[in-house]
Amino acid sequence: MKDLLLLIARNLVDNPDEVTVTEIETDKSTTYELRVAREDMGKVIGKQGRIANSIRSVIKAAAYKNDKRVFVEIVQ
Repeated sequence: MKDLLLLIARNLVDNPDEVTVTEIETDKSTTYELRVAREDMGKVIGKQGRIANSIRSVIKAAAYKNDKRVFVEIVQ
């Protein structure tokens, strides 16, 4: 999942080297914190959060196979 999130985010931004993903696992779920450069935040979030919601949907669909709950947070 982490690699998929990195791939998606790096293709959306102007500064792909500044994209990082931190994985936080608990017993029942996994949270991925996506960090991008400040000037790329709008490209990852999109108008009214549409791109961010699409990213979350793709990651959740990929995680469905593993029967895990996955959350994606976009942080600064």
